[in-house]
Amino acid sequence: MTHAIEQAVIPAGTFLMGESSDLVPARANERPVHEVELSTFRIDVTTVTNADFARFVDDTGHVTDAEHWGSSAVFHLALRGPQDDVIGAVSGAPWWLMVRGADWRHPDGALSGIDERADHPVVHVSWADASAYCAWADRRLPTEAEWEFASRGGQEVARYPWGDAEVDGADWRANIFQGDFPASNTGDDGFLTTAPVRTFSPNGWGLWQCVGNVWEWCADWYDPGYYDVSPRRDPRGPEGGHARVIRGGSYLCHPSYCDRFRNAARSANTPDSSTGNTGFRTVAR
Repeated sequence: MTHAIEQAVIPAGTFLMGESSDLVPARANERPVHEVELSTFRIDVTTVTNADFARFVDDTGHVTDAEHWGSSAVFHLALRGPQDDVIGAVSGAPWWLMVRGADWRHPDGALSGIDERADHPVVHVSWADASAYCAWADRRLPTEAEWEFASRGGQEVARYPWGDAEVDGADWRANIFQGDFPASNTGDDGFLTTAPVRTFSPNGWGLWQCVGNVWEWCADWYDPGYYDVSPRRDPRGPEGGHARVIRGGSYLCHPSYCDRFRNAARSANTPDSSTGNTGFRTVAR
C-alpha cells in the first residue's frame, strides 16, 4: 500500500464557510460568510508524516523544490546548522532564515534530522511536492472548502476544531507559539517546532491537528475575493492565480502576531515555496 494514513469519511452536507464567530473580528478574505454544499469525501486524519513521505521518495526518487534550490526557510530559534549556512533573513519577516541544506530530511538545517521525527509532519515541501506525492498515492489535495468543512468537525460556527475554548485552557489543544513572539518560546505546550501528528485530541470527525502544528496545502489557487463569486456546490477555487491556499496555521501562530489557527482563517504561498512549518494532508480521488 502506498498511502497508509487512516481515513475519515466526511458526510455530504451544507455549512457556512467563512468566519461567522462573534468572538473574533474576521479578516476581509474570510468574508462574506456563505453557504457551501459539499459531496461526501474521504480525508487523511493526520497530515502526511516524514515516514509517509520517505516511502514516496524511496519509491520515486523525487527531489523536492527545497533540495533543488539548495535552501529553505527555517525559524531562527530552531536553526541547527553552521552560521555560514544562513543566506539571510526573509524580507519583512526576519525571524525566518533562508538556510542552505534545510529540507524535509533536515528540517532545522544541515545538523538536524528526522530519525526521531518519523511521526511528525513532513515539512519543507512545496505545493508541487505535495501534488507529486498525491499523484504517486492516487490521491489529491483537499479543496479549500473541503478542508474547512473537515476542520470544523461537525461544528458550524466555532472558531476552532474543538469549539470556542481558548487553546491554552486546562489542557493545551494545539501546537502554537507561546511566549514573546518571535524572540522567545516558553514551550509550554511541549514543542518548539513540530509535534507528532497524533498529539492533543482529534475533532468530532477524528481529524488530528487541523490547526496549529503546520500549515496545510490545499488544491485551490488563492484569491482574497473569491468568496464573493464562489459557487454554492463543491467549489474548486479560481481558474488561476499566483499562489496556492494554505490553511490551519502552525507552531508559529501567536495571538499577538498570527491569529490564523482558526477553522476559517486563510493564507497562501507560491507553489514552489517551502518552509519549516508547512505540510499537507490528502483526500481520496
